[in-house]
Amino acid sequence: MTIDTSDNVRALVAVAQQAAAPVALEPGKYHVVHTGDRIHTVDLTTPEATGVPARKSGTTTVRDAASFAAYYGKHADPNTEVYADADRLTVTAVLDAHTTTSPRWSGHRLTLSLRKTKAWEQWITNDGKLMGQELFAEFLEDHLPELRSPDAATMLEIAQSFQATSKVDFTAGTRLATGQRQFSYVENTQARAGQKGQLVIPEVFTIGLVPFEGSGGYELTARLRYRIQESQLRIGYKLERPDDTVADAFADVVEKIREQIEQPIMNGTPA
Repeated sequence: MTIDTSDNVRALVAVAQQAAAPVALEPGKYHVVHTGDRIHTVDLTTPEATGVPARKSGTTTVRDAASFAAYYGKHADPNTEVYADADRLTVTAVLDAHTTTSPRWSGHRLTLSLRKTKAWEQWITNDGKLMGQELFAEFLEDHLPELRSPDAATMLEIAQSFQATSKVDFTAGTRLATGQRQFSYVENTQARAGQKGQLVIPEVFTIGLVPFEGSGGYELTARLRYRIQESQLRIGYKLERPDDTVADAFADVVEKIREQIEQPIMNGTPA
């Protein structure tokens, strides 16, 4: 009697294939043998297998020159490119920029995006606006730390004078030879009705502001603005060329960065 062993042989071969150990082709790569004579290559060096990105990518945003320099020093190389945009108030480093001989991804970036301080925003918001006496007095009291000349103590007295004369009828405003502004008024309360008085305040005062978080401080000149409407005094201020101060502050930030890196800083924005 003849025994057909072909089916048994094929079954043994299948079991042997399933039990076969992976065969290494090169470091990190293996051939894996499956049933049905299918051979798969497993690459253990891919980002998916290792959990490590193939390259650096993404944009990191910082708020001051010191933070920019710290991150830049860790990731930059001799081909890194840096751009300063005065309109957007940003400094951008393309850390993996193209080299002179070969392209790169240009996908790893560092951006300094300056953020204006609350004090700066508040002074700018009220710039050129006329307010009632009490509101203007409260604004001065809230911003005494920024007042330079006259000093905070003098400006506090002025604010209190505004509050004390909030219920009078103003008749005129006169510019004095000393550069101050004098306002004449008449009392309208029952106890002091008809009594006249004068309120003298500086026509020009100086404030000190930090435009951006982490930047230096700058002095600005504010000129008094007023209007007497229906015997009521409305008063405010007008800052002299605040945009120039912003430009100077940005230029100083860029210069701080320039002092800490080797690459030149170009005027513009990266592609």
